[in-house]
Amino acid sequence: MKNPFVMGCGEFHVNYKQDMAIWKISRVRVRVMIMVALLAIFPLIASDYIVGLATLCGIAAIGAIGLNILTGFTGQISIGVGAFLGVGGYTSAILTAKLGLSFWIAMPTAGIITAVVGGLFGLPSLRLKGLYLAIATLAAQVIILFVISRWDTLTGGTAGMVLSRPEIGSFVFNSETSYYYLMFVILVITTIFTLNLFRSRVGRAFIAVRDRDIAAEVMGIDLFKYKVLAFIVSSFFVGVAGALLGHYTMVVSPELYSITVSIEYLAIILVGGLGSVFGSIYGAVFITLLPVFLRTGVELLSGVFPDLSNVLNGMKEVVFGLVIILFLIYEPEGLAKIWKNIKDYFKLWPFSY
Repeated sequence: MKNPFVMGCGEFHVNYKQDMAIWKISRVRVRVMIMVALLAIFPLIASDYIVGLATLCGIAAIGAIGLNILTGFTGQISIGVGAFLGVGGYTSAILTAKLGLSFWIAMPTAGIITAVVGGLFGLPSLRLKGLYLAIATLAAQVIILFVISRWDTLTGGTAGMVLSRPEIGSFVFNSETSYYYLMFVILVITTIFTLNLFRSRVGRAFIAVRDRDIAAEVMGIDLFKYKVLAFIVSSFFVGVAGALLGHYTMVVSPELYSITVSIEYLAIILVGGLGSVFGSIYGAVFITLLPVFLRTGVELLSGVFPDLSNVLNGMKEVVFGLVIILFLIYEPEGLAKIWKNIKDYFKLWPFSY
């Protein structure tokens, strides 16, 4: 009789469908379905505040997956993700608030427009790499924010624009729970697409470019095509995340897409794990909730030491930076690697993957 608590040795596949499955082991598929079910019922038992934080984590995860496609899987560093979020947010705002289009048209259009803009700024990637490419994407951040803040007739300038929540017929996604489910569906679609992308020829080409671009070119991979394509695919998801975030907060303005946002998204994929789809989700949750826990800790300590409240408030940024530095030093592969180490340590059924 088979013991359900002992992990089987090896994998036995009898057809290509089994061999190409994302999760090849049945117990893993069951655990994934259980986790999806738990996330689906989560907003029914949590408070609106907690559900709102979860929604922000999910939106950040969508953008982080997009950035990880470019930086983690293709090796093209970008410091302009904040501006690309702005392109998505402002595109959706203009289409819905000024042109009167539906959110369901505006959101994918925002992703497409952001993909086009990202592809244009990705053109220098053939000649630039590393720090030089990072500076080029930083220039994109500055140029895009300059256009957004100065084109008053289209974007509202520094005053920004006000958006409305999405709606289907007479139903409006006004509640935290309804918007959570909207985010959750898009996050699941993004995750499944990305997992399958890197099982395809295009995804394998991205990884080859990251690992050794000269060898990839010798093998016949068109570096220019796949580098620009990585910018396009990455920017599409970042633009969708920007549109979701804009309609969730119901406001877009230039200060919401500063260089600080770009650094936070880089921190997400560094802490979560470069080249890991689920690491992007782990990192988004960690970086989004870290300031919340730091703020709570500062409030508690300020109650005990009121004279040190100003010092403790300033320490939040120090702790935030220190956490990133410690991850880079002690676990450069991020939370995804930590979780893998935990599973490897407990080689029993409940923890094996």
